[in-house]
Amino acid sequence: MVQENCEESMGLLLLKKGQKGILHAVFSRLGLFLILLVIQIFVLLGIFRWFAGILPYTLGGTALFVVCMVIYLLNSRMDPCVKITWLIIVMLVPVFGALLFWFMQSDIGHRALKQRLNMLKIQTEEIIPQSEKTMKALARENPGVASLGHYIKRTGDYPVFDRTSVTYFSCGEDKWEEMLKQLKQAQHFIFLEYFIIDEGLMWGKVLEILAQKAMEGVDVRVMYDGTCEFSTLPHDYPKRLKALGIQCKMFAPVQPFISTHYNYRDHRKILVIDGHTAFSGGVNLADEYINHISKYGHWKDAAVMLKGEAVKSFTLMFLQMWNIDEKMPEFERYLDYSGSVSGQISGYVIPYGDSPLDDDKVGERVYMDILNRAKKYVHIMSPYLILDGEMEAALKFAAERGIDVKLILPGIPDKIAPYALAKTHYASLMDSGVKIYEYIPGFVHAKVFVSDDTEAVVGTINLDYRSLYHHFECATYMYQVECICEIEADFQNTLEKCRTVTARTIRREKWTLKLMGKVLKAIAPLM
Repeated sequence: MVQENCEESMGLLLLKKGQKGILHAVFSRLGLFLILLVIQIFVLLGIFRWFAGILPYTLGGTALFVVCMVIYLLNSRMDPCVKITWLIIVMLVPVFGALLFWFMQSDIGHRALKQRLNMLKIQTEEIIPQSEKTMKALARENPGVASLGHYIKRTGDYPVFDRTSVTYFSCGEDKWEEMLKQLKQAQHFIFLEYFIIDEGLMWGKVLEILAQKAMEGVDVRVMYDGTCEFSTLPHDYPKRLKALGIQCKMFAPVQPFISTHYNYRDHRKILVIDGHTAFSGGVNLADEYINHISKYGHWKDAAVMLKGEAVKSFTLMFLQMWNIDEKMPEFERYLDYSGSVSGQISGYVIPYGDSPLDDDKVGERVYMDILNRAKKYVHIMSPYLILDGEMEAALKFAAERGIDVKLILPGIPDKIAPYALAKTHYASLMDSGVKIYEYIPGFVHAKVFVSDDTEAVVGTINLDYRSLYHHFECATYMYQVECICEIEADFQNTLEKCRTVTARTIRREKWTLKLMGKVLKAIAPLM
């Protein structure tokens, strides 16, 4: 039986006090899994030690082994920063490092997933046709943006749309309020795909509406990342939702086996209502995102609501992930739903996804394209700053050619390691003219690029290796859309609450933080 606890002030809650959190996880099914994982790690370490003992006799010594690995890594096609990390690991611990490298590269945990997603991608190719009229109009207005649209369409079925209205939310509270209004109007289907769901006021009010809509016959589906099992939701939570008539799945749930299965996470935040309304951005479904509780000071976030044809792309993204384990996937039925937008709607919208299982670093390349085409400014908000060489070079080059490049980062970090790593980039970026600011009231979780009052991106994609290489992500690119001026105004308002990073503030940082950043930089691509 699903135990329900319905509190008028908090909405619908399915967990009793003490049924979530780290302590509960340790003494649950997850705790047993963690014990099994630790045992496997010790067994593997024993095998590595045994292999290291016979290595001098089988390969003629560790030196020859290291040389072979170095030659292989230098000639591989991976990112140069990633190469450096693996070179360091292999040279420090040759056997363990080499076996770890081959284990990660073999990607055993995701082979089936990769094959299935590729199959679904082929199946849905051109399922959302690109309007030639729209593309030609964009090419006349801005050939550079049209080329970017062509690239994004190539990486997945993500066309360029016009006649799509976009509403920008400068905080999680505003997005949540509008979400509740739109959810109450749902008639056909509601799709939610979120990285984090945690019981409390925000999710409780949403779940209350979802349960009611499911009773009315609306097709309600919820998908969240399996890491929620570590701290926010128990393993049986999908069953609890099913008892309410809500279909629910976990992406890559925790399993008692060592696997690359855990490396790639579903970091997307998508809500689609009846095919005509979609929400996306940085806001998850937990109370800190609406500042109902305070974890790291004030939580600054951003999101967008789309209405119109472009919503189809978010519908497709959700269905591709949902249908990974479905024998008879359905797409056309839900993509037939769409909403027309009345009145004059200006600009172009491209919702897009990014997958870690292909060779297209879509998120990073869209950001770099904006930096390379900018004429006046590029203003950025990101919670993390862990850059590869290409991204750092793009930021520096934009500033060096006279573009006003400004970065707003957290003043209060949520994790100390990424915070220390971010600071290792400060001096190099500032030497090229990039201006860096830290948000004094708390934590910036917004993922925003805005440039020249004409184009912007709002989505889930951070400026770090996790987002750019290892996560499933999504975002909305906008060109000449009315709300872009609101995005820039929000950036300027946030800037007023920031401290400026200078050479002096860098010198005055704690030496322990500086040391941590420099040490961790060697393994930054693996974090």
